[in-house]
Amino acid sequence: MYQFKGKKYPCCASLTMGVIGGKWKSVILFHLINKTLRYNELRKEVPTVTERTLSLQLKKLEEDGIIRRKVYTSKPPLKVEYSLTDFGKTLIPVIKAIADWGVFVVEQKENSIAKSTI
Repeated sequence: MYQFKGKKYPCCASLTMGVIGGKWKSVILFHLINKTLRYNELRKEVPTVTERTLSLQLKKLEEDGIIRRKVYTSKPPLKVEYSLTDFGKTLIPVIKAIADWGVFVVEQKENSIAKSTI
């Protein structure tokens, strides 16, 4: 049994998916790998996510210590930036592996379609 942030998981893979699983968390993390983004920049990177879902996923990732939310209030308008924490950066190889696998699947599907039409 594994425990993280007060929640129990039956195995280490279950814990990992509990933290980064779901439709949007890994996508958000992918876009934060190399840069800090403001909320609206994230919305542009992931246009199919609803504002509510994006806000909820960002909040959860922040609660888990994966991303950092920095608020600038010195002058209007309010500016909020999101970036990976040092702990979140440990997920970069995992996120890159997920992305690489997606590229592999697309390439394999294209190859199998091309072969079946010959």
